[in-house]
Amino acid sequence: MKNLDFIENLSSRLKEAVEKSPVGDLERNINALLQSAFTKMMLVSREEFDVQTEVLNRTRQKLEALEKKLSELESKK
Repeated sequence: MKNLDFIENLSSRLKEAVEKSPVGDLERNINALLQSAFTKMMLVSREEFDVQTEVLNRTRQKLEALEKKLSELESKK
């Protein structure tokens, strides 16, 4: 139990040290650089992609229903 507390304390201190060190700054800078590059490449997040896919599927279903209805109306003429 005492060893576990020591390890958790050590881990916490190491995490703080890395976050405050140039390594932490480097990580934040790399993340910002990548985000900027992805934005310039007009990439979207997976979440945005999934939302747009669902919108497209619903639109496709509505279009198919309208085409079917139009076909039925044309056949009645």
